[in-house]
Amino acid sequence: MAACCSVVCCAEETDSDKAAIVQFSNGCVRNADRLDFSMYKSTDEKNPRRKNRRMLVAESDRLSYVGNNFGAASLKCNNLCKYYVGVLNKQTMQMEVHSAQLFNMQPVIPGETADTANPQDTTQTYRDKVDSLIEAFGTNKQKRALSSRRLNQVGSDALHEAVARAANTVIDQKGLEALQQEVAETSSQGDMALHLPPCNADADKPEDVYSFDSLLSPAEFEALEEAGSKMAALTSEELQKMRDGEGRSCVVRLLERMPAEGEARDKKSRCAFYISLLLKLQRQRSINLKFGQEEGCPRIIQNKLLRTFTAETFKDGRVQNMVSSSMRVKIAAYCLALMLHMDHMTADLTLLHRDLGITEAKMIEVAKSMGLTLNKQPRVKAEDAALRDDHREASLVLPLVKYDQFMERRKRKKML
Repeated sequence: MAACCSVVCCAEETDSDKAAIVQFSNGCVRNADRLDFSMYKSTDEKNPRRKNRRMLVAESDRLSYVGNNFGAASLKCNNLCKYYVGVLNKQTMQMEVHSAQLFNMQPVIPGETADTANPQDTTQTYRDKVDSLIEAFGTNKQKRALSSRRLNQVGSDALHEAVARAANTVIDQKGLEALQQEVAETSSQGDMALHLPPCNADADKPEDVYSFDSLLSPAEFEALEEAGSKMAALTSEELQKMRDGEGRSCVVRLLERMPAEGEARDKKSRCAFYISLLLKLQRQRSINLKFGQEEGCPRIIQNKLLRTFTAETFKDGRVQNMVSSSMRVKIAAYCLALMLHMDHMTADLTLLHRDLGITEAKMIEVAKSMGLTLNKQPRVKAEDAALRDDHREASLVLPLVKYDQFMERRKRKKML
């Protein structure tokens, strides 16, 4: 049976009789027996603010530690709470309760002084003086704002220095004239070139200009086996439903033109599923981690879509994956590159821009940025209204076409 103990009230204690509870700011003490503790108190007993000041010193063979119950380094909890320590006498089983103070022990390195500020410093600006006042007498909100501003200032200075060093290194390696020529070529191509698939303009074959492996890696293509087989097994009624309701006419066209069997059929079905995911992603504002699960999207493909075609933003207290306008252009370019591989380096721009929900002018701009050759299909007689329209086609022909940058000028309205 466990022994019981009783609590004994001690006589009234003074501040000098309070127990000391210490914590070390730089770690935990392994051998507390090797520390020599000393307590010092203020000699000014008449001043009510200074007579309660205590300083605790702990000395070891390697380092000395100092803790105060006053000043900036002291723990504010001593003023907000009262702490007590119980000491149990195992012989009488009586516990004595004593008042306690908390001390934060910080190491003292010889040669370094704590007070580095010079009170007679006249070089401080008005901003520095206001910051000093905020540090001493400001509210918690003002102190947080001051800390945030200083962190941003340090980060901005470090960024400027890193950019300057990188710029000087690049200028030394390439030379100023070569860099100016590269900047001129990049600016002529526009910002859209940043969102195009990797391009090898010096390739000998059209298939190698926009390599299929750069669009879908072998591991990603292998993961689409099950989903591609389901796409290949769709019936004509399901294809018609997909064309009417879901806005994926270009995917339906790929599935209708698939070979009867072989590797080409398997490749087309897998790519058709991947393009359908891109079309669905194009119409989303923000997506979550459950995107594509209903269609049976593999995890590796889901990660690729989030990593390649979304931008992380902080909104409503959490990180969200947003599909920005620049990412929509990137999705259009990757869809176009995949459709080129599926249909002998030819793609229907009209069907694609309708499924993507973008304008025809934007789709043509993407095709021109990729260096594709544009032409129109001849008008045919058909019952389907979509087939009676003049469809624009884009084909990849070597060498790639370089289009002149067109700057549109709006006509001024005449004043009446």
